[in-house]
Amino acid sequence: MRFDVITLFPELFAPFLEAGINRRAFSSGLVELKLWNPRDFAEGNYRRVDDRPFGGGPGMVMMAEPLLRCLQAIRSDREPDHDEAADSTSVPVVLFSPIGEVLRHDAVERWSQSAGAILVCGRYEGIDQRFIDSHVDMQISLGDFVLSGGEIAAIALLDAVARLQPGVLNDEGSHQFDSFNPALDGMLDCPHYTRPEVWNDQAVPAALLSGHHAQIERWRRDRRIEITARHRPDLIDAARAAGHLGKADEAALASVKTLAAP
Repeated sequence: MRFDVITLFPELFAPFLEAGINRRAFSSGLVELKLWNPRDFAEGNYRRVDDRPFGGGPGMVMMAEPLLRCLQAIRSDREPDHDEAADSTSVPVVLFSPIGEVLRHDAVERWSQSAGAILVCGRYEGIDQRFIDSHVDMQISLGDFVLSGGEIAAIALLDAVARLQPGVLNDEGSHQFDSFNPALDGMLDCPHYTRPEVWNDQAVPAALLSGHHAQIERWRRDRRIEITARHRPDLIDAARAAGHLGKADEAALASVKTLAAP
């Protein structure tokens, strides 16, 4: 799996690549990452990559030509050897943008099993629309807010994908219990506790100290239902529509509604 990132600020990625589980994913080669600065493909002494927008207005717009040359260099670098069967040049070009589809766990799982992508990080007021129309295959958003550039969004995607690679997490099964995971029927995760058993007069729930596996799992399931119903009821609706909620789950959900009633 390989990701190529087009960015004017490749230095922003260094801390991400050198710490925690991300370092394990990228240093081991499980996920390959190459950073490309479009300024290296710009003309002139100043290597200009932006200019004033036509029609006036504030800010600057990233120019199409340096981006295209950068993309062409990436495509060339990704060309497989003549004895390789797979065409590694066919990965999508992705732009992080407010109009894109919001990134969700199911999409992250698909990315984690893909050949990777070419990620374009915009800056300033945006990118010349002609480059987007001609060369961008899909657009992704992290939510209804604006960042200074696409780098943070790219790092978020890379982090989410890297941790799903086999051998990256210390416990291979730990990501199966993350929020939104199919193993949890797409619901939010439950609360977690560790030592000491009593902290600031707050005790760990008795069920977690019981040593009774079924009782512990039922407590966790009920808490997941409660938290999801309170904070993301849309996920409860999706789980019910998919047939994931049993009688005990519906009883737990009914108790949540009773507690919430005035």
